Amino acid sequence: MRTVELSYDGTRLTPPEAYDRIRDFTRYPELVDVVRSVAVHPTGKGTTVLSDWEVDFRNGVLAWTEQDDFDDAALTITFRQTDGDFESFEGRWEVAPRASGGARVRFAAAFDFGLPSLAGIIDPVAERVLRETVEQILRALLGDAPAALGPALTAAGGAAGATREAA
Repeated sequence: MRTVELSYDGTRLTPPEAYDRIRDFTRYPELVDVVRSVAVHPTGKGTTVLSDWEVDFRNGVLAWTEQDDFDDAALTITFRQTDGDFESFEGRWEVAPRASGGARVRFAAAFDFGLPSLAGIIDPVAERVLRETVEQILRALLGDAPAALGPALTAAGGAAGATREAA
């Protein structure tokens, strides 16, 4: 199973403001070209929703449905794929205050395509695309600069898609 972790510092927004922006998944296609669409469906189970994702990947599209559990008090979002192109995909968003003000966002995910014979080819590309896409989303949502934490924001290579300005 491949993992991706990154941290991102934002100084313009409070942690609740940053969390509210991150949880608005339907806005992501406006922010990053590689995210084609996100549809969110209430489940009737309080703070749990299902979301359908389509993301450009290599010469095709990755599609999946995930269950997203929001903990507004803890400012966390836990997700896991329920159907789709991954064999497994799960992770977590965490938002916390920074000592110097603003918010620190931590994103962690683990994925497996279930194709051991192609893992050496596909997994590194998927890891790079996921890392770059999350960084672009956070830069558009929060502004500011990447935190100096984790290996996440030093990935080599070009951007996964153009970032658009957040309103």
